[in-house]
Amino acid sequence: MRVRGHRIPMVFSLLVWFALWEIIGRLGLVSLIPPFSEVLGAFGEVVGSDTFASAAWITLQAFLIGMALSLVVGIGVGILMGTSRTVGSVMGMWVNIFESSPLTAVVPALMALLGFGLPTMIVTVFLFSVWVIALDTQVGVERVNPSLVEMGRSFGASRRTLYSRIVMRAALPEMLAGIRLGVIRGLKGVVIGQLLIAVLGVGYLFELYSRNFLMPQFWALLIILFAFAFLASEAVAYFERKVSFYASSR
Repeated sequence: MRVRGHRIPMVFSLLVWFALWEIIGRLGLVSLIPPFSEVLGAFGEVVGSDTFASAAWITLQAFLIGMALSLVVGIGVGILMGTSRTVGSVMGMWVNIFESSPLTAVVPALMALLGFGLPTMIVTVFLFSVWVIALDTQVGVERVNPSLVEMGRSFGASRRTLYSRIVMRAALPEMLAGIRLGVIRGLKGVVIGQLLIAVLGVGYLFELYSRNFLMPQFWALLIILFAFAFLASEAVAYFERKVSFYASSR
């Protein structure tokens, strides 16, 4: 971040927001926003509780299983859509429909079908993340330079080698971009699912804190969730930057 030609660390922006938060909380302008110092003090209480450990484990379980399924299905479908015009025409319409649809409305139906448990959260994460992974994988495969494929075939590369050594690597920048967006949407999915269920995971904690007006604990939990989402996104973005030279070399 630059102000009048001077480079200012991004952490300075956070400090400014935290200072404003503290002032608003101290003045009591909004009853649901406590001073930031009280939120900091509630971190130890939230993280140190057995309820948080149990809720975090359930949430992490649902997120990891749902994302694993999204990666397998999304990348597989994306490769098929990018290499076959028939599959691309048939699947493309449905993938775009689900990608642009408000999937939050589907969660109550999933609750009726799968119950108020882990399977509902896993399917919610899957539905929120798989479509963008498939679309970005399709774009990456379609943009692979045909000369690279022809070169592989001229050297006698098998179909498996062709896809694993050439197509997958050349499409990696777009695939990682889709995975990064899928991770963000998957986190949204698991939180939305748990908020609607409100009987387990972090959704239960949000419901517990808001119902009892424990706002410092509520905001502390929200910051923890935001920090996890940011770190997960940045972890994928790190690998995305590492392979960005593929995009220029194509």
